[in-house]
Amino acid sequence: MRFDNKVAVVTGGASGIGRASAEILAARGAAVGVLDLEGEVGRSIVEKIKAGNGRAVFCPVNVADAAQVEFAIESAREAFGTIDILVVSAGIQRYGNALTTLYEQWAEVMSVNLNGAWYAARSCLPDMVERGGAIVNVASVQSLASQANVLAYTVSKHALIGLTRSMAMDFAGVNVRVNAVCPGAVDTPMLRWAASLDSNPQSVFDACEQMHPLGRIAQPEEVGEVVAFLAHDRASFVTGAVWTVDGGLLTCIGGSPQANDE
Repeated sequence: MRFDNKVAVVTGGASGIGRASAEILAARGAAVGVLDLEGEVGRSIVEKIKAGNGRAVFCPVNVADAAQVEFAIESAREAFGTIDILVVSAGIQRYGNALTTLYEQWAEVMSVNLNGAWYAARSCLPDMVERGGAIVNVASVQSLASQANVLAYTVSKHALIGLTRSMAMDFAGVNVRVNAVCPGAVDTPMLRWAASLDSNPQSVFDACEQMHPLGRIAQPEEVGEVVAFLAHDRASFVTGAVWTVDGGLLTCIGGSPQANDE
């Protein structure tokens, strides 16, 4: 799958699934705008892409700020031209239930995980309406189910599926495809941060591995490959779809009934 003559923008492109997606797209010919809050890391990713003869530019941004998102995407547009692909991977995790989640935490999570996705799409869609395009939102298995004590995150990721489906319907007639991927546990800085909150971080990784029927957590590149497929013209009849990339996590129910041997 080549992306020659395509321009892609990746939010959260400095780490995790966003970084993997940006590197895959660039390695296959796309010019990539790497958007992230982490300037030092983001610039190093761009330099790595360039060292491999790829084309990339770093655009600093806080995706919770609509004006910053517009400016960052305009910077990518000025560098490479019309935007063809948007990958939304910027996201944060906060913990708490309906009583313990602070108002500020709720607003922060919604601003990054949901509003940021809309701001990015709103800034890229004018290009795509003219010539077609693809948007891939990185959601979560918690877009489809929930764990305990993750109210704001779960709500934001459920809402991201609604955003995906709504945009898919609204822009299908002009050949803009919008899809979402729902990863299970992935070895990203976010997961490592979450594990660090536990007194025994390794136990968190062990539990995550046991939750997945494949018996392990994913590497970011494994999700990035699905993102790349959905962004590619080979997925030309796929829109409004929600793809689980979860090692079988959501196919599993509790218990292990055994037939009686009589």
